[in-house]
Amino acid sequence: MESLRGKLLIASPAIVDPNFRQTVVLLAEHTDEGAMGVVLNREGSKTVGEVVPDLAYLADEDDVVHVGGPVSINAVTVLADFADPAQAALLVDESVGFVPAGVDDEDGLAAVVRRSRVFAGHAGWGPGQLEAEMDEESWIVEPARSEDVFTDEPGVLWSSVLRRKGGEYVLIATMPADPTAN
Repeated sequence: MESLRGKLLIASPAIVDPNFRQTVVLLAEHTDEGAMGVVLNREGSKTVGEVVPDLAYLADEDDVVHVGGPVSINAVTVLADFADPAQAALLVDESVGFVPAGVDDEDGLAAVVRRSRVFAGHAGWGPGQLEAEMDEESWIVEPARSEDVFTDEPGVLWSSVLRRKGGEYVLIATMPADPTAN
């Protein structure tokens, strides 16, 4: 399978796992060894100021820490739009990537970060696992846009990306979070 790095994985209705139901995942890496990404549309209940005040130089202390996925939920990562992409630890596309671990404002990083989002945890797949889920049609693939990654409305991202795809996906986008409530 061709690498899906930099693409969005949109949870299909087949996914019932509460960790991924109606999620949009940005894939940061996808190789034969597995895949890794962050869920873009799950806001947490804590702010940057409460959880990681040391990152207030990159993100406003009142910004919500997003739930990036069920793996390493106590680990924090920062996804940023870099004016200087060479400063990223791992680039996902031309200018969006992850902030290197262990840096602080004294390293001048804030000057090259245009915007950022803080995540607790990430999504991960072992070798062949994502490919098997793709074969089961668990995920719908869509090119990522910068406005998806840094949306001000993460709660509607799943339905808005599906609507953007058009066709049969527009109908899927209207599904309630709990189909039994329909």
